[in-house]
Amino acid sequence: MVNTIKQQQQNVNDSCSDCGSFVDIGAVIDEHDTELILVFKGEAAEIDAHKLANTAQNRFDKVDVKIVHVGDDVKLILYFSVTVEKMLFQLENGV
Repeated sequence: MVNTIKQQQQNVNDSCSDCGSFVDIGAVIDEHDTELILVFKGEAAEIDAHKLANTAQNRFDKVDVKIVHVGDDVKLILYFSVTVEKMLFQLENGV
């Protein structure tokens, strides 16, 4: 955390003396960060990838899904329409 704060010091704009925020939210969240890539391994890799893809599609209206086989692994790529959907999905599903 300390290293992250040091790296962001040039981008930090703490102009709110009441709220005590220590980072500019724009330095943390990129509005174009809508792609989530997850790699599944093991015998149940494809099943797990499809389950998580279905979870995303059931939760959000406009999620595009791509499943790619890389050797024995399965790569799940989720394309969300906005960054906040990606963030919510990650928080809700622990990914």
